[in-house]
This record gives sequence, C-alpha cells and structure tokens, in this order.
Amino acid sequence: MPSHLFADRPAPQPPGRGSVDELISQTRRLRGDVDAVRRDAVVDEEDPQGRWQRALCDLAVHQLDDLGSHLGQLKEGLPALPEPGDVLGPEEPAPYEDLAPRPGSLLSRVGSAEWNLLTDEVGWSEELHQIFGLPAGSDPMTLDELPSLVFAEDQGLLTEMVTDCLVDGKPIDGEFRIVRADGRVRTLHMMGEPVLDADGCTASMWAVLRDVSELRRSQRAVRESRDTLARRQHVDRTERRVAREMHEAVLPPWRGPLSLPGHGPEALGLAGHHLPSADGGFSGGQWFDALELPDGRALLSMGDLTGHGVGTTSAMAMLLGALRALAGAGIRPGPLMVQLNGLLDSSAQPALGSTVCCHYDPETRLLSWAQAGHPAPLLFRRGTGRALPQPDGVLLGATAGGAYEQAEIGLLPGDVLVLHTDGLTRGPGAGHDSSGRERLLALAPALSVARSAQECTRLIVEEFGEVERQDDACVMVARVSR
Repeated sequence: MPSHLFADRPAPQPPGRGSVDELISQTRRLRGDVDAVRRDAVVDEEDPQGRWQRALCDLAVHQLDDLGSHLGQLKEGLPALPEPGDVLGPEEPAPYEDLAPRPGSLLSRVGSAEWNLLTDEVGWSEELHQIFGLPAGSDPMTLDELPSLVFAEDQGLLTEMVTDCLVDGKPIDGEFRIVRADGRVRTLHMMGEPVLDADGCTASMWAVLRDVSELRRSQRAVRESRDTLARRQHVDRTERRVAREMHEAVLPPWRGPLSLPGHGPEALGLAGHHLPSADGGFSGGQWFDALELPDGRALLSMGDLTGHGVGTTSAMAMLLGALRALAGAGIRPGPLMVQLNGLLDSSAQPALGSTVCCHYDPETRLLSWAQAGHPAPLLFRRGTGRALPQPDGVLLGATAGGAYEQAEIGLLPGDVLVLHTDGLTRGPGAGHDSSGRERLLALAPALSVARSAQECTRLIVEEFGEVERQDDACVMVARVSR
C-alpha cells in the first residue's frame, strides 16, 4: 500500500518501448531551455551573484550534455573495439563516425581501452586516441607508457589505481590529469575492472575514460563564484552593521518626544522616525537632528547623502558634525550651507547631498531656513497644509561656487512643521510623481488637531509605513506649543 503522503500521485509506470528516445528528447529540450537562460543572462563582472548564476547555468549545460551523451550511447549500443594490431585504413570509417559528434561534445570525449596482460596486446577506441591527442591509427599506449603523459603529481595516483586493480582485483574509479602532445591539459575520469581467467587470475584490464575537463571547469567556476559571493555577502553584512552602529552613534539620542528650547509655551515639541526601504536596505547617509543652540534658538536639520555603507555614513557624520559646530558658532542657515558645500566639495570622498537647515527663535517664533536640493518643509496650520516657498540652493557638492538663499516665516501656536527626505513621498514610480506629497498634505486636518509631535509622527508613519519605497526615508515633526 503506498504511503499516504503520495496517495494523490499516480503510481510510477514501467518504462515502455522507445522511452530512451523520449528521454533524449526531453534532455535536448531542457538543455535548450537552460542554454537560452544562459545566453540571456546579463553578467556584470562586478556582480558576484550574477557570475555565480552564470556559472551554474554553464555547469547545468555540461551536465545535460553528459546525460544526453550517455543516453545516446545507450540507444546505439556498445561499439566493437578494434582487435589488437588492427590498423584502420583510409577507406575504413572509425568507430562512432556515423554518430558525427559535434566538436567538443561529450560523445567525442569518452573512450575505452583494454590491456591484455597475457599477450601484452592493447586495444584502444578511436575516441581514446582523440582524448590523448594521438594520431588516428597510431599504436595505443601500454600501461607502462601511460604515466608519461600524466601530471607528475597524479602519477602516483594512477599507479596505485592500476596496481590495486591488477593485484587485488579492485575496480578503478578515479581522476588524473594529462598533458597532450599539443600542450593542452585535460582531466580524465577513469573507470575500469580486471578481467579474470578460468583460474581466477587477472588476464586483462578494461577501462572507460572520460574527458571531464569542461565539467570540472564549470564546477570550479561555480565553487569559486559561490565563495566570492559568500565573501561579498559577509563584507556587505559587516559594512551594514558597522554603518548602522556609526549611524546610531551620530543621530540624536532621543527616540521619544523632545521639547526645545526650554519648557515654556513657546517650546517646540519634536519627534522623528526612520522608515526602511522595501528591500530592507540601509543607505547610512540620512539624518535628522535637533538641538538647542547657545543663544537659545533651536536648530533643526535633515539631510541625505548619495551612496551607502561605511564611507557614506562617515561622510554624513562629518557633515552633521560640521553643521552643528557652524550653527553653534552663530552662522545663519544661508551662509552655513555655503560652508557645508565647500566642505563636501573638497572631501577626499566626493559625494552629493541634499540638506535643509532651520533656526527657530522662540522669542519671536521666527523660523529662518535654507536648503540644498532638499524638499521644502511642510507647514500645517488650522487644518490645511502647504510647502514653504523654497529659497534657491543646489545640492551640496554639486558645484564649488553654489549660492544659497535664506527664507523666513513666522510660526503660530499650534503650527506643525514637517521635515522629510524625498524617499518618504517618492513611491516606486518616477521621481517627479507628486502623489506622495499630496497624500502627506491631505493629513492636514488630523495633524492640526494632534496633541503632540509624537502623535503627528505616528499618523505619518501609519500613512506611509506600507509604501513600497525604493529608498529608506526620514521624517521629523516640530510642533509649536499652543
């Protein structure tokens, strides 16, 4: 009774007549499909995963060639070996000639031989002459002559296999490398057995030798590309871990709501959040920051550098540190952007960056801000939302003489200011798609009645948390106390 695990499957049927032909046809179709995948694969030499996939396709093609050749030989039957001493005349066809194997096919890389120990006669198939690079019809090599073409490192292995077969009657199953007369190095797989006489003594030895050079090359390519991919993945994981640790060390220590400056009615309530990309990637170049300056004003900043990994995180840390120091020295947002642009332009690792920098004066509720290729802050007031008029400013690092304007706006109690990177509102489509920003502005009624910056951030994250973003994103909310 068949197992219940397979009760829904038909019982295997015995192979019928012509099943070998069907297997050959299936193998050819599968080989063609795999070869098509291999041809269509676009291999970037800098992409270890692409090289590994291509190497697997190559190996699969060689193995299917191997399977097809075996099935073909099974269909044709075993050809007769030439008798020892026979010489093929020019009018006599060589064995397998009617099969017309294509150059380099496995049919032309499988040969057979027999060594008679009683008469010292040797019989080789014509394919074996081809494998060893010997002229057709030339004398086959004896067991004593065979090691002369074998790699020095492999001669001991061949001698051990032959000795075990002749003396102890053990079957032969092993590989060795040869150097043909034309200088080509080939890897051969040898399988053979002793032939015993009536007294149980070894009378002769037969063997089948396959040229497995291409198969081993493909297997080696798969192994090497897999190892390269594993090393690259290990390096990538390590870089991401180090980048995250650096990122967390640089970003503000606050994770919940924060008030700046002071605790009076003019204080700003602050909250921020990082949203990962759809593939879980981590750029390491984004930040949001808030701190109280020595003169009592509040500094709000957000930025995004191109690239990813430790180098980008290091550049971000340098830029954020400079921004804090310049703002602490009393430099206003517009001139501050000029200094940051010069710093990034002269960096040893050039990069491009978008940034927005805001100064908030709690006494006058005046917000001064400048930007460098960054989305403008969004202002939500009394149930409506709009983007602030954007002063001119090019990406940091784009040009050495970039000019940056500064804008000002007065805030009112209850106003909500939202700073974000473009990854928040840019969906999986083109960068010019503004539907994401419209969705964010549509949250105006809910944001205007929210009781805290933390609640505003939660509403934004709920709206955009499930979006299939190409890049990770940051959002920071500043709410003027009522």
